[in-house]
Amino acid sequence: MRDILEIKNLLYSYGKIRALKGINLTIGEDEIVALIGANGAGKTTTLHCISGLLGNFESGSITFMGRSLNGMKPHEVSKSGITQVLEGRHIFPHLTIKENLMMGAYLRTDTAAINSDLENIYGRFPRLKEREKQLGGTLSGGEQQMLAIARALMAKPKLILMDEPSLGLAPMIVREVFQIIRKINEEGMPILLVEQNSKAALSIADRGYVLENGEIVMCEKCEDLLNNEKVHKSYLGG
Repeated sequence: MRDILEIKNLLYSYGKIRALKGINLTIGEDEIVALIGANGAGKTTTLHCISGLLGNFESGSITFMGRSLNGMKPHEVSKSGITQVLEGRHIFPHLTIKENLMMGAYLRTDTAAINSDLENIYGRFPRLKEREKQLGGTLSGGEQQMLAIARALMAKPKLILMDEPSLGLAPMIVREVFQIIRKINEEGMPILLVEQNSKAALSIADRGYVLENGEIVMCEKCEDLLNNEKVHKSYLGG
C-alpha cells in the first residue's frame, strides 16, 4: 500500500514549550490512522501543522502525494487535497445547511460536479436533505457533526483530517458518527483521526499512533493496541 502522507522528524513549539518533538507518521492511501493520547499530548498540533493552520514549523517535513507541504498556507493545503474537520465542528450557524455545504466547495469551479456531489451528500445524509433550508446553528450536536463531515466531503478531498468528532455527543450518536467515518473510508477515503475516545477510534482504524508529551511512543495495528496492557490501562479505561 502506497503512503500518501509522510511526516518526518516534525518539531513544533509554542514559544518555549515544545509541543512536537520530532514525530514521524505515515498514512496509506486506503487507511484510517488513529492518533491517540492524553490532552496536551500534541494531537491537534499535529493536525494543524499538516493543514497549515500553525504556519511554519521549526524543522522536519510533511509530504503529501509526493509534494512538500512545508510553508503552505491553509488554502494551498486545501487545494492540494487535504480537508480538516475541526474540533467543535465550526459550522456557520447563521447559514443554512445547503449554504454550509456549498462553502465546502468554495475552491471548486466544476459546477455540474458540485451539484452532483451535493445530491450524493444528501443521499448519504438524508437528515441534511430534509432540513437543507434550516440554519446550521439550530441543529443538534450530532447533526452539526454530520454537517461538518459532509461539508468536508464537498471539497472533494484526497485525505480528511478529523479532530475529536465524538466531542460532546451522546453515546448513541457517537456510534452513528463512527459508522459514517468507517463507511467513508470503505469508499476509498483515507482519514487521519484524532480522538479522545481511544477505544472507539481504535475500533474503526487500521493503525494507531500513541502520542505522549509530543513524542510518538507506539505505532501498531489497532488490534494490537487494543490488546496492549499499557494502552488499555492508560487510554481505554481498564
